[in-house]
Amino acid sequence: MRKNRKNSSHTRGKRICRMAFLLAGSLVLGGCGEKKEKAADSELPELVIGMDYFEPYSYQTSDGEYKGVDVELAEEALQRLGYQPKFENIVWEDKDELLADGTIDCLWSSYSMNGREDKYQWAGPYLYSRQMVVVKAESEIQTLQDLKGKRVAVQATTKAEDLFLHNIASDLPQMEQVNCFSTTNELYAALRKNYVDVIAGHEAMLGSLVQSGKGIYRMLEESPYKSELGIAFKKETHGELAADLTETLKEMQDEGVTKEIVTKYGLDADKILPGGERK
Repeated sequence: MRKNRKNSSHTRGKRICRMAFLLAGSLVLGGCGEKKEKAADSELPELVIGMDYFEPYSYQTSDGEYKGVDVELAEEALQRLGYQPKFENIVWEDKDELLADGTIDCLWSSYSMNGREDKYQWAGPYLYSRQMVVVKAESEIQTLQDLKGKRVAVQATTKAEDLFLHNIASDLPQMEQVNCFSTTNELYAALRKNYVDVIAGHEAMLGSLVQSGKGIYRMLEESPYKSELGIAFKKETHGELAADLTETLKEMQDEGVTKEIVTKYGLDADKILPGGERK
């Protein structure tokens, strides 16, 4: 089990608003009138988003580029609202401290609203997620009730941790051990090296492991929990922005933009979009 670490690498100085010259551009004329010219990114106010490595929702490529479902949703939604996102990879256990001291403006990284409704100022929900369990292919574990007396690994401060520590009501049996790790890579290693019998977490995250494992792992069919994903701001702050963001994300869903993005990353949009199947 890992202890919380301070995230000294993410302290930030005072943000300075920078002005830039307008980029030269021409107005496009058409039958419906003039189109508004988008402001250059450098002119837009910045919103600092705290995120964790949580593929396919939020991660960095080898060249440092931010990718994922939440990254693309944030870029599209904030562009529509007149902001530019600045993504910060954070130590997830430190998220509340970073929100409190203003290092980041919000958390947007497949973060569940359930049970935390009064803890933050929320935008959303914008997607649903399921918690799932993965075992090695040869394991005798077939159902959630087979987990009784077993060893499980989860990521610290996540919904899976609360579930298996029985901080959330569920039908899960009592485990022998609940091991909490800081990163998903540590989670995977615990199962690979047989330190634990099962690992639990977000469906998309574990689905990537099963797929890349090519028959080494399998996912149980039952889900112990389904939750709503949202964007978390510090409580009693950003109320207007959170409301506007919620509305913009609904518009993106109705327009089919959200479905296009989640499908691009291999997720089943009809299972995770609020309200079921949309356009």
